[in-house]
Amino acid sequence: MIPIRDQIPTRRVPFVNYVLIAANIFVFILQWLAGSNQDALVYQFALIPASFTGGMSLDNISDIFTSMFMHAGVAHLGGNMLYLWIFGDNVEDSMGHGRFLLFYLAGGLVASLAHIISNPASQIPTIGASGAIAAVLGAYLVLYPNSKVLTIIPLGFFLRMTMIPAAIVLGFWFVLQLFSGVISMGIPDVGGVAFWAHIGGFVAGIILAKLFAKKRYSDTIVRW
Repeated sequence: MIPIRDQIPTRRVPFVNYVLIAANIFVFILQWLAGSNQDALVYQFALIPASFTGGMSLDNISDIFTSMFMHAGVAHLGGNMLYLWIFGDNVEDSMGHGRFLLFYLAGGLVASLAHIISNPASQIPTIGASGAIAAVLGAYLVLYPNSKVLTIIPLGFFLRMTMIPAAIVLGFWFVLQLFSGVISMGIPDVGGVAFWAHIGGFVAGIILAKLFAKKRYSDTIVRW
């Protein structure tokens, strides 16, 4: 399933969400301009679990946040920004600009820690905004449980567009991450998708949604 847009308009311009999207694109352009030095750039600013567990330092902590704005390719960037574009504006609307920024960074932090815990000895650099965006998805599920999302559903050689409840779209995404994360346990870390970062970020978003949302939204949150 590929989400296209949701049905809930925002009350204010979600400029923090726009800035986050722009920042991710800008950093990706810088990576591309680095050319042959791109690998060195990634190793300098990416999250490397073994470096973190081997001895905590300010550099390691800063890598958690710098890695959140780097991506491995156009598809990686495009997929992440699509989800942030669709769901981030409404979550920002429910929290306010400042709270949303703090929530986004906190979600990315928890996602990074989940990845470190699940792969403490990994020396593979980890980059991407998907952990923080997973937190946004978790919060959206809690704050807008009755929303529907226009979604493309591949049916063999055909594509169908239909409105699907957000709970199904996001629930399917989470179950897929959880299944993949469990399957990956015990398999040597050779790189790929950081499933446990996604899982950690999503759960963090569910838990933190009520704390960061303003009262009018907090009162309507579905209790889990």
